[in-house]
Amino acid sequence: MTFFVDTSALYALMDADDPNHAAAWAFWRGAADAARSPVTHNYVVLESCALVHRRLGIQALQDLVDVLLLPVTTVFVDEELHRAALLGVLNARLREVSLVDTVSFEVMRRLGIGTAFAFDSHFGRYGFTTLPSE
Repeated sequence: MTFFVDTSALYALMDADDPNHAAAWAFWRGAADAARSPVTHNYVVLESCALVHRRLGIQALQDLVDVLLLPVTTVFVDEELHRAALLGVLNARLREVSLVDTVSFEVMRRLGIGTAFAFDSHFGRYGFTTLPSE
């Protein structure tokens, strides 16, 4: 099974003080054991790297890259996808839904992925299932 990986999940894996840390690791270990295929896009990678570097430091950034991002397939956002997501943000008229979120939804739709490893409620509001489930 292929699943999408969001910044909220990557950050929860990295920050031991995050309230979702234990649940994130339990899911991540189980996903590896079940031979699931994680997918993300380069905007999530950028957002996650910036967040981890700023909040947790350079060693945590190195761990994010070496341990977590290595097994994840990264889709690179092209001009068409970027423009579609920009239009999606503008049409949604919702301040709390970011461009990165909108790119995620569009990537998931285009690849036929219905499940996200995420702790962001916007995925559910846009019709996707989030894991780990509560």
